[in-house]
Amino acid sequence: MKIAALLLIAYLLGSIPSGVWVGKIFFDKDIRQFGSNSMGTTNTFRVLGKKAGIAVLLMDILKGTLATCLPMIFAVSVNPLIFGVAAVLGHTFPIFAKFKGGKAVATSAGMILGYSPLFFAYSATIFVVTLFISSMVSVTSMVSAILITLSTIILPFVWPTILPQFDWLLTAIAGGLTVFIFIRHKDNIGRIKNGTENRVPFGLNKKKE
Repeated sequence: MKIAALLLIAYLLGSIPSGVWVGKIFFDKDIRQFGSNSMGTTNTFRVLGKKAGIAVLLMDILKGTLATCLPMIFAVSVNPLIFGVAAVLGHTFPIFAKFKGGKAVATSAGMILGYSPLFFAYSATIFVVTLFISSMVSVTSMVSAILITLSTIILPFVWPTILPQFDWLLTAIAGGLTVFIFIRHKDNIGRIKNGTENRVPFGLNKKKE
């Protein structure tokens, strides 16, 4: 019963529609009606600006981190990643936003942070470097997901300081999230092929002013 209750809390944490709430409370805008019509971090940056985007990014990461830390906070002997996944599902299918959520990248990052801060730092480095090279958040999200999944298998053997031991559940979840992220970026993949995908204003392929 305790585990079920904590899983529900994790899902509800993930369901908090950060971008929607920030937009409505501080800007009197529903970001789902602008830009890419997404409630995620990238669309928040695009529609509401840098400060709002950073706030939503931190909130979405925190949702995943808090959920993943629930078994440690309440002394439950369950792999914390299970609670992180519940938060990711909440973010993707939020009960507070008619089950239409974001692409789960930031909340997945929060899950990794709660699971292993060192592996989070490693994964964040991959994301930042890939973003600088591609200047596209969509490409970065997909490529990073693949590299991070591969890293869950390789690092325990070549760099155990970052990831001391192989955790099959971490690899399974990372692989599943990679597939899911690709599915959620279906429209982005089409725009990438057509050369019309949105670019950030920095990096090697930044958008032209």
